[in-house]
Amino acid sequence: MKFSAIILVALFLGACDDEEKPTVFTTPQISTHPPFQGTIFLDPDIITAEDPTSFESLTPAGQASRVMFDRRLDGWITVDAYLFNVTFDDGLVTEVQVNPEFKTSALAQVQAEKYAIEIGRLPTSLRKDVETVWIHQGIQPFGGGNNNILIHIGQSDLYESDGILEETLVHEASHTSLDATHANAPGWVNAQEEDQTFISTYARDYPTREDIAETFLMYLAVKHRSDRISGSLKETITNTIPHRIKYLDNQTWNLYPLK
Repeated sequence: MKFSAIILVALFLGACDDEEKPTVFTTPQISTHPPFQGTIFLDPDIITAEDPTSFESLTPAGQASRVMFDRRLDGWITVDAYLFNVTFDDGLVTEVQVNPEFKTSALAQVQAEKYAIEIGRLPTSLRKDVETVWIHQGIQPFGGGNNNILIHIGQSDLYESDGILEETLVHEASHTSLDATHANAPGWVNAQEEDQTFISTYARDYPTREDIAETFLMYLAVKHRSDRISGSLKETITNTIPHRIKYLDNQTWNLYPLK
């Protein structure tokens, strides 16, 4: 009797196993792994040396004491810098400060004019807080913030050989002119949370310091330079950070002289 009962139970369970199981639907998971390591390297044509510049004039202003940051020393230096006053045709002005290691005002002016022209290719909204530009020799990364753009010309040579000098300047100017307003803004923080990931591991590792700068270049690419990037790159960007793109699209940007 006990054996028969066991057989009946086994047959019943077997019958249940043969029945069609209900379908269980799950929500697709968004990949939280950033698709890129850094964004300045992704496409050299977002802004190029053939694009228009807002640079208008450069006037030598002699030499005077200035405090500058030098990455070669990882610290601040006070030098008798060569000074140049730069005007842009949208009304913005900048003082370019060149390390006296360039030896003569004429050689310093070559560097000052070169980078003033390149910075002039950036949108007005990225130049609005760039009050000074520091130029040094050496192979060290560029820098942004401090109402400034920091340039080491040895590193610039490397950026130029890869075609990404302008993209790098977009990144640094984003630090200078956008971080203070947007990096901790509630709308931006909410967009970060809704996207559930970052566009790059650099942004992920430094979400407050680097996310705006890493993202804004990609925003320019998909919203204002989509004809210059591949379809696959555009798709990856828009699928990875849609809420950040929406946040940036809802801001008021002066993108002159971009066409």
